[in-house]
Amino acid sequence: MSDNNRWGFTDRAEAKLKPDSEKSTTEHVGDKFKGKGDNVASSAQPQNEKSYPQKIGDTVTSNSNENDRSLLDKTKDTIGLGENKQ
Repeated sequence: MSDNNRWGFTDRAEAKLKPDSEKSTTEHVGDKFKGKGDNVASSAQPQNEKSYPQKIGDTVTSNSNENDRSLLDKTKDTIGLGENKQ
């Protein structure tokens, strides 16, 4: 379970795994705003105040605001659904 004021794990996974070609403009815009908002919330919340599941979620999604791609993005790339199609 994600912390309060954070983008839920299942919602994030659904947004990441759904191909962009199947998303409406509203979904694209919503995902962008939710992602940016979650990045801000992640940066504003000290690590020692995050729940254990939230720490894991931030690590999996690279939401610790480091310049590394998330595991979900790397997986999408591997199966051909990401931005860096291989």
